[in-house]
Amino acid sequence: MSHVAYIGSGPYCYANSFAMMFGAGAPSPAVIEFATDSPFGVHLIGGTLPFFDPYGWTPEAGFDEALAAMGWRSQVSSGGTEAEALARLRCALAQGPVWIGPVEMGHLRHQPKMTGPIGADHYVVVLEADDRQVVMHDPQGYPYASLPLADFMTAWRAETVSYGSPYTLRSGFVRERRVSEEEVIQASIPANLEWLAMQRGDGMPPGSLGNGEAALALAAMVDAGPDEELRSHLIHFAIRVGARRAADAATCLARIGLTEASRIADRQARLIGSMQHPLAAGDRRDAAAALRGLASTYVELLTALASFSAAVS
Repeated sequence: MSHVAYIGSGPYCYANSFAMMFGAGAPSPAVIEFATDSPFGVHLIGGTLPFFDPYGWTPEAGFDEALAAMGWRSQVSSGGTEAEALARLRCALAQGPVWIGPVEMGHLRHQPKMTGPIGADHYVVVLEADDRQVVMHDPQGYPYASLPLADFMTAWRAETVSYGSPYTLRSGFVRERRVSEEEVIQASIPANLEWLAMQRGDGMPPGSLGNGEAALALAAMVDAGPDEELRSHLIHFAIRVGARRAADAATCLARIGLTEASRIADRQARLIGSMQHPLAAGDRRDAAAALRGLASTYVELLTALASFSAAVS
């Protein structure tokens, strides 16, 4: 069965925000996401919280290398008091849009049903800020959304986000060289490999698992009956973004001729995506079976990518 590239909505907030900042010369969000290394693994934080991304990875871990691979650089700043952060934001806005995040999504009250912190990270592009409100492009599906300044600052403080620093922004985006999407994909392979091999990602809490072990442990949790918090996390976020990341990895790998690696990534996408209906409908057995099938694919993908890396080095 051939691979079909996915185009559509999904929780690609930082990739879409970067694409907005790059403007007309932006790589596709699929290539941006690939360059941040997100498709290359699965982990179970503390043995309980699953994400279909590499062991120990957070979005920020891949940003600078991704920007370099794409031929861009930016200035990043964070911390300080609320007043200092707002002053930095206004200064940066004088030069153009500003990339903001992580923020706590639960405080973005322009999004329906958001009334307080939910422990979810998010990224936006701020266009304007005055004493009353900010105006932003929120890639969750809200162009030119306005938000009261107090709510925005609380979200930007990111107290309930598990990584990052308060009041982080990127500005001063400069394109240093023109790079084709295929060149971006190929330049990202060494870092992809390191994440997939679990050679990065320090500071994980006790009980954390990665790749095959994580998939099998999650399968056991699902088979036993996931609680509502875990089921909701999977069906509303983790499966959606995980399946898309793997599908985009398959598309990107095929573009540079890595047919076998692309085939494995496509299989990962199909297995992850196949969990959505069973878990939404309460059928845990099929979801657990998909996870058990997924477990061996990480070694397979590592082998395929390592063979390519050895051949070109």
